[in-house]
Parts: sequence; structure tokens; C-alpha cells
Amino acid sequence: MYSFGVVLVELLTGEKALSFERPEAHRNLAIHFLSSMNEGRLLSIVDCRIIDEANVEQLMGVANIARHCLRLKGEERPTMREVAMELEEINIVEKHQWETINLSSEETETLLKATPSSSFRVDGVNRGSMHSGSDILNRISFSLTSGR
Repeated sequence: MYSFGVVLVELLTGEKALSFERPEAHRNLAIHFLSSMNEGRLLSIVDCRIIDEANVEQLMGVANIARHCLRLKGEERPTMREVAMELEEINIVEKHQWETINLSSEETETLLKATPSSSFRVDGVNRGSMHSGSDILNRISFSLTSGR
């Protein structure tokens, strides 16, 4: 599970797990990620494309899963089943949020005409791109199914 946590961190940050091009304190991405989370600086190391597209609650949910997977003691790490259930819960919450939004017919028409990367507004709030809420989960799902 530790390796899966590293993959999640790579997906969240867009960085390699180990890089000698980074400063010495940041060479090991897992350690840098954990220290950033402990210091409340998670958003400073997350890939800007994810910050622009994902909602913060979903991002924090995935980051917390990664943190649990990166625990040093193997018996303290979650099982793959537990991780899958947590990821599914994050995905369900995201879908539920979209289902509960009341859209006018004009807003619905705008959404239906939008391209996958189009930006749109609902109730005066910028909702980002069409794939924003699920982008991070899609990246994780792709990673799981492609064997990365």
C-alpha cells in the first residue's frame, strides 16, 4: 500500500517520486508531501491543474488517503479494499453534489452545449470545467486499471 500512496502523491503533485533535480529536502516526494500536509501547505505542492479543476474537499480526501497509505508501519496502512471504498465515497459525494444543483433551463442548455474543457457558471459561481470534479478520481482510476 505504501507504493500506492506514492502513486497517489505523484498524481496529486505531477512530480516524480524521487528526483535529484529538486532541493535535497524535497528529493523524496513522499516525505515532502507528508511534511507539507503536516504543516498545512498541501496546496503549495499540488499540481496547479488539479487545484484549478478539483474541489478542495475531494482533493483533501485523496490527500488523506495518500497520507494513510504512506504510514511507516505496514499494519497501520489501509487495505486496498478500504482505499477503494474511500475513493468510491469521494466519487459518490461528487456525483451527489452535481445532482442536487438546481439549474434553470438556460443553464442546463449551456451545460449541454459545453465542450469537455469548457468553463461554465451556475448560480453566479464559476464551476470550472466539465470534467473538474471527477478529474482527480479519473486519473487515479486510470492509474489503477493501467497497472501504473
